[in-house]
Amino acid sequence: MSRGTRKDEQPGGPAATGETPPAATGQAPPADSPAAGSPEAAAGLLRRLHVPGAPLVLPNAWDAASARAVVEEGFPVVATGSAAVAPVLGYEDGERTPAAEMMAAIGRIARAVPVPVTADVERGYGLDPAELAERLLAAGAVGCNLEDSDPRTGELVDPERQAEFLARLRAAAGPRLVINARVDTYLGGDGSRAAAVERARRYLDAGADCVYPIGADGEKEIERLVVEIGAPVNVLFRPGTPSTARLAELGVARISFGHGLHQAVHAHTRRLLQAIAAGRDPYARGYSA
Repeated sequence: MSRGTRKDEQPGGPAATGETPPAATGQAPPADSPAAGSPEAAAGLLRRLHVPGAPLVLPNAWDAASARAVVEEGFPVVATGSAAVAPVLGYEDGERTPAAEMMAAIGRIARAVPVPVTADVERGYGLDPAELAERLLAAGAVGCNLEDSDPRTGELVDPERQAEFLARLRAAAGPRLVINARVDTYLGGDGSRAAAVERARRYLDAGADCVYPIGADGEKEIERLVVEIGAPVNVLFRPGTPSTARLAELGVARISFGHGLHQAVHAHTRRLLQAIAAGRDPYARGYSA
């Protein structure tokens, strides 16, 4: 796969040539592949997988077991979701998890799989960008999500301030970290495409590899975002989202599932527990997958 285009280029990949392949998961590289080698090699592989029109699909994991399951199904990258990892560690999402515990969880996941790991670290848990880069790399992550709103209040961070944070992170990490810059204007801003595009371009100029206008909805809006941003775009897959194949046709470069899978697994677990509490067989048909 070729690397995704920057903002001053037109989105490339099969979608730009009229081809409409389904989003590919790829095959997980073996333990002796570049993904299992140096951070530079693993980050380079992760970066190259961001292809507009042939998106990187990330069913976000929350622990070592779920990460291994992701790899076993052939996905070439493992991504974490803070809203899934936090409750597993006993905390609520919104940077209520101590940084040390989140980094330890990321480290356990990275050690468990032979593929690149990208971690959702909210807005950095109050760490200085240089320390954040150091701790992510020490944990074994070669990518990260960083949001541009305050996780505790939901208020948007000034875009210049966020761009400066991203630039300092890039300076500290160099090419060893793939930065996915989340744009929260659809969640806490005016919801306009213009605001999302303006922030996205600032973050790309600051060194981000991909931008993540979370909450963007509808095929036309996603397609326009891809065209106007002109760089790899991440879309959150949730109920009602176009299929992964359709998102590929729209030129999306990355598809995340956030904490949706963990929510579904937890809901199923509760149904099993309810069956036990009621004196029923939890493994009977209708209770167990």
